Amino acid sequence: MPKTEYKQYIGKKWLVIISLVIILFIAALFSISVGAAGLPLREVLSAVFGGGESASRTIIWNVRMPRVATAIGVGIALAMAGCIMQSVLRNSLASASTLGIAQGATFGAAVAIIYFEAGVQIAAFAFVGGISTTFLILLLSRISKITPSTMILAGVALSAMFTGATALIQYFSDDVRMASVIFWTFGNLGRAGWNEILLIFILSAAAFVYFILNRWNYNAMESGTNTAKSLGVNVDMLVLVSMVVATLISAVAIAFVGTINFIGLIAPHIVRKFVGNDYRFLIPCSALMGAIIMLGSDIASCMIAPPAILPIGALTSFLGAPMFFYMIIKKGKMA
Repeated sequence: MPKTEYKQYIGKKWLVIISLVIILFIAALFSISVGAAGLPLREVLSAVFGGGESASRTIIWNVRMPRVATAIGVGIALAMAGCIMQSVLRNSLASASTLGIAQGATFGAAVAIIYFEAGVQIAAFAFVGGISTTFLILLLSRISKITPSTMILAGVALSAMFTGATALIQYFSDDVRMASVIFWTFGNLGRAGWNEILLIFILSAAAFVYFILNRWNYNAMESGTNTAKSLGVNVDMLVLVSMVVATLISAVAIAFVGTINFIGLIAPHIVRKFVGNDYRFLIPCSALMGAIIMLGSDIASCMIAPPAILPIGALTSFLGAPMFFYMIIKKGKMA
């Protein structure tokens, strides 16, 4: 590729990143201004920078800013994880939702709520349930030598198992705890405090650094595992570590906010239309798109039936399910 054409190629990719950053900033401001206490944009901007009325600052910094920050952090984590899972598993349908990670986290949370009376154990048990799913899938791959694509089927089986186990322990619980489990599965961006939000961002930043350092390895994987191995890529180690890191940030995000479906599936596919499969740009663009989708879903949850806030998990499922069907149909036509 001539130098001029390459500069144009890179310039278009950076334009997409800059556009997504601007859209994210606008969506964040709009999300902060949406709520039962209607605040004009000017008041929001003033309160964000320490001015405005005391009541406005309290609402924004204690209620809305944590919610917006949680949406951004969770969106980044789930979208990045989905992007990397799709790369190393060589399957465009891979994500935390389709691999059973979300269902494993739900089972862990249900165990904490029903047998340990909620509390801080919910996040810890949800995390263990989510990350144990990936270890089970990777263990199966080591024992039976299944292909990366077949891991999706293992994830579907584990999803069914965890869903059945969750229903079973709910059946033997009382009505109050059963209702608590159901409410947890709705997804709620208001659960996380600043400490939890900081943890999500720190882990996501560390994962981003690891993924970017391996961007050329992921690009090599696009040509097939044999080609990647011939280029010196340790494919087995790359798949193992990438899956563990992707699962870690997914499980932590889900543990603090509840079940959030399909963000990791749809965000990478949307930005692929603009930046292709070049992981130098696909990884940051997927992260930004995930944050935008989460903020958009949060805005919709607050505006559809005010003053009630609809469950964020239900809205992301409505958004992601059609994309999932589209991907299945597309793969069927290509087969």
